[in-house]
Amino acid sequence: MNDKSQAVAQALILARSSRQPCDALQAHLQLKDMDEAYAVQSSMGRALKWWGASGPHFWKTGGAGPHAVQTSAPVPEKGVWQGPGPHDATGWPMHSRGVESEVALRLRGAVTPEMARETGIHEARGLLDAMAVAIELVDFRWAQGAQADELLKLADLQSHSALVLGEWQPFTHRDWSQQICRTRIGEQPEIVRQGSHPFGDPTQVLPGWLRHATARFGTLPAGTVVTTGSWIGLPYAQAGDLVQAGFDGLGQVCVQL
Repeated sequence: MNDKSQAVAQALILARSSRQPCDALQAHLQLKDMDEAYAVQSSMGRALKWWGASGPHFWKTGGAGPHAVQTSAPVPEKGVWQGPGPHDATGWPMHSRGVESEVALRLRGAVTPEMARETGIHEARGLLDAMAVAIELVDFRWAQGAQADELLKLADLQSHSALVLGEWQPFTHRDWSQQICRTRIGEQPEIVRQGSHPFGDPTQVLPGWLRHATARFGTLPAGTVVTTGSWIGLPYAQAGDLVQAGFDGLGQVCVQL
């Protein structure tokens, strides 16, 4: 890790411990490329002991669309809540409270780097055993929030805050263009979307994620979970809101902020 990546990692660790956002415009906090941002992710994970010897068990991945750059981030196990809820996040440190409604996928067995390099979309689907509705809570450790530099947000685990996972059910491939997603955020009007995943099909992110994750951390253990991108963009909640996400035929999950 070079000096700039180390400086960014230290700034983010301080922002997390102090619960005070850091100024992203400081000259010594500028990153050159995605490799430097990913080095920051790994450095923070080791320093804060987010995962054990087998590496991260929870991930997020996605992109603006099938032809856009796909990025990924390991997710700390602290701040992952499982079951339909409602889960209580009223004491969880957050500034912005962004909400993403997603489908999470789970690996059936271990995936080696060699397997990942040879895995296309059809093979990737065969590596799954389960899927679940997910709410990802998004927050920013940079004072500029969503307007911060993209590499700095990537370094900050793609602005991840917490992850809420509904009940797991067997994975079956479906016509995702017909999938309905429903989200309620406090007293805001219900958000209803159909077939609105950025890639059209959430499983399309799997080959790129598998290659990235195994290249960074080696073999992924069975049971590794990945969220696959928001179906609703990034609306914001307020403290005190109850957030509910449901996908027709897949279940629902909710969290109290």
